[in-house]
Amino acid sequence: MLTFPNAKINLGLNINSKRADGYHNIESCFYPIPLKDSLEIIPSKALKFSSTGLPIPGNSNDNLVLKAYHLIQSDHDIPPVEIILHKNIPMGAGMGGGSADGAFMLTLLNKYFNLSISNEKLEDYALKLGSDCPFFIANKPKFVSGRGEVFESTKIDLSGYYLGMMFPSIHIGTAEAYSGVKPQQLAISVKDIIEKYPIEEWNEILKNDFEDGIFLKHPSLLDLKNRCYHNGAIYASMTGSGSTIFGIYSKDTDPSSIIADKIILL
Repeated sequence: MLTFPNAKINLGLNINSKRADGYHNIESCFYPIPLKDSLEIIPSKALKFSSTGLPIPGNSNDNLVLKAYHLIQSDHDIPPVEIILHKNIPMGAGMGGGSADGAFMLTLLNKYFNLSISNEKLEDYALKLGSDCPFFIANKPKFVSGRGEVFESTKIDLSGYYLGMMFPSIHIGTAEAYSGVKPQQLAISVKDIIEKYPIEEWNEILKNDFEDGIFLKHPSLLDLKNRCYHNGAIYASMTGSGSTIFGIYSKDTDPSSIIADKIILL
C-alpha cells in the first residue's frame, strides 16, 4: 500500500515563551502544500526499512516511520512489514517532511491492517513522535499553539496562488534556530493577522521569529527572501525553523516569470 506524505509551510511563527518542560509556546498557521514524499509498505517476514531519493542523515533506526510502526505495534498485534520511503521533501528545511512521514505511517498502518483507530488517537500517537506530527493526521490548514500540538480550524484558502520555493544547501538544526530567539508576545496575533488582513499586507506584519537570528548567521537566506520580493512575491518568508524560503505570488502571475527551485500551484 502506497501513500504520499506532503510538506507544509508556516504562515507566520511567533515564539511567545519558553515552557518549564524545555519546549516553547508558539503560534503559527500550518498550511499543507503539494510537495510530497512517497511511503510504501508491503508484506514481509521481518521488519525492513529502506529509503531512496534525497539522502537521510543519521541512524536509519531513528527514522520516524520506524518509530511510528513500533508505536502501533505496542498496542496492536500487527505483523512485520517492509517499509520503502522515497524522500523528495528537503530535510532540515522547515517543511515538516519527517513529521509528515511519521504521521502518514500511522494512518497507513491503520488503514492497511483495518485497526479502526480514531483520528484523535492517531494524533496522540503522533505527538509522541514530535510536536509537528499531529498536524498531518487531519492534514488541513490549522492555527497552532502550545508547543505546536494545539489546533484550531481556519478557513484560509490560498488555492490558485503560486508558491515559489528556494532550497539552499543549508541545514539548520532546531537548537541552532532557537539559540537566536528571544521569546515575546506580539501585539497582533498570527491568527488575527491572517483572518483580518489581506495577504497583500502580510509582508509588513506577519513575521517568522526565527528569521532575525538565522539571517544573522546565514545572510544568504535574507538575500533569497529579498529576491522573492524583487521577483514579484506578495508575501515571502522562511518556513518553520529551516532554511527554505518561499514566496507567494498572485493568481495572475505568469509562473514562467517566477525564479525558484520549485514552483507549485496551491
